[in-house]
Amino acid sequence: MRDAMKFVAVDLGASGGRLMVGVWDGRRFALEELHRFANGGVSVRGSVEWDMLRLWQEIQTGLMKFKARYEDAPAGIAVDAWGVDFGLLDKHGRMLGNPTCYRDPRTNGIPEKVFARVSEAEIFAATGVQTMQINTLFQLAAMAMTDDPRLECAETLLMIPDLLSYFLCGEKQVEYTEASTTQMYRLGAQGRAGSWDREMLRRVGIPERILPRVVAPGTVLGEAGGDVLEMCGFAQAFPVIAVASHDTASAVASIPGLDAGSAFISSGTWSLMGVELDAPVTSERARELGFTNEGGCAGKTLLMRNLTGLWLLQECVRQWEKEGRSCGWDELAAEAQAAKAFRSLIVPNAAAFQAPGNMLEAIRGYCRAGGQAAPETVGEFARCCFESLSLAYWSTLEGLRALTGADIRTIRVVGGGCLNRFLCQMTADACGCTVVSGPAEASALGNVMLQAVAVGAIENIAAGRASIGESLELVSYEPRGGGGWDEARERYGRLEGAVVRG
Repeated sequence: MRDAMKFVAVDLGASGGRLMVGVWDGRRFALEELHRFANGGVSVRGSVEWDMLRLWQEIQTGLMKFKARYEDAPAGIAVDAWGVDFGLLDKHGRMLGNPTCYRDPRTNGIPEKVFARVSEAEIFAATGVQTMQINTLFQLAAMAMTDDPRLECAETLLMIPDLLSYFLCGEKQVEYTEASTTQMYRLGAQGRAGSWDREMLRRVGIPERILPRVVAPGTVLGEAGGDVLEMCGFAQAFPVIAVASHDTASAVASIPGLDAGSAFISSGTWSLMGVELDAPVTSERARELGFTNEGGCAGKTLLMRNLTGLWLLQECVRQWEKEGRSCGWDELAAEAQAAKAFRSLIVPNAAAFQAPGNMLEAIRGYCRAGGQAAPETVGEFARCCFESLSLAYWSTLEGLRALTGADIRTIRVVGGGCLNRFLCQMTADACGCTVVSGPAEASALGNVMLQAVAVGAIENIAAGRASIGESLELVSYEPRGGGGWDEARERYGRLEGAVVRG
């Protein structure tokens, strides 16, 4: 164990974060949890912010635990996190307040104001990114349109993982996969680098001066700063690496067997479902179908759809806890299995389910408004969420097949959701595909693997994926026929069409 290379992956999500140690013995990877902590938006006087200094403190705590456990310095450290959110630095490199959370209401109504200056179709054709009001473009436009003084004082914008990498080593750069989530970055054609869409940003009124250089995944940014080494007790410096810093891109990088006949689902609070391509798909049809293009590794593009995922049930659980009832995931799956099939269906991406609040009432209200029976029991709510999410996967799969012409027969599910056997089997049944689940710790594994590639311990990403495949056991689910899925798909298609028309 002491002879193996040990990399630290800082893997941040919207509801929690952890530091994992990835051990590379020259053939296989093993992950060990080093430090885990809660995360979430903090509401203060009508806004929702991230407590960035606490996250930074948790990273330092994790590094201290590494030093206590292993004594030597790690072979590298890298941060992956969610997309779209950012911090601003002044000319002295100081953070201008906490970053605002993507669920903050400041972007309400902003996309329409932006499209009055530059059309939605024009922005999509340039960036390939589907419109969501949480996107960086609209967050910055909201600041510009309200004369936010932080924007006037800002010299540098850094996305969340890039901000933490800056804290680690002092380098102010944005990593490519994160830049691609902003709806401000032109993805390059096959084999060519992209760039910030500066002309579009000028028309929107967003200052170009804040945009730093974009670096490719696998870039060694520099060494951990002396203050970090002193604080955490290291005598030897270690590299800080920009991996695929968007957690979805790191997760996709970890998937063994991902090929032209496979789609992926990164399943967590959000579900990101798509395929890995050589070039973006920026047609008007792709925009109409709700697909987005984001950066992947080794020059690849991820054509995918962002779906509201396990957030639905997470918010249900939060409401039940407020009402004095505790529900674990095993109980939810068992109760759902016992509930009546297809009693209530919802469209996960409908506006009613996007904001924090009483999710139970939101689901009841949606069902009643559509003439459906509203769920009442824990099992009915859980079954509604699981079935609806599976049908959203089916709809997305149909779109991917139409846009790419690919014969997709396998769906590879990674992330925490791949451990939910009930959801995996339901996904296989809804989509009529083989579902292969794993790895669960996909973002952390991809993070670690890309660090190993960056320092020359592994030849390339293809070799890294193969090594991950040798390092874990994957579980397969075959589709079962019948069961009312044909009628359910028709019902869901009508519901989804109503959302699009609305």
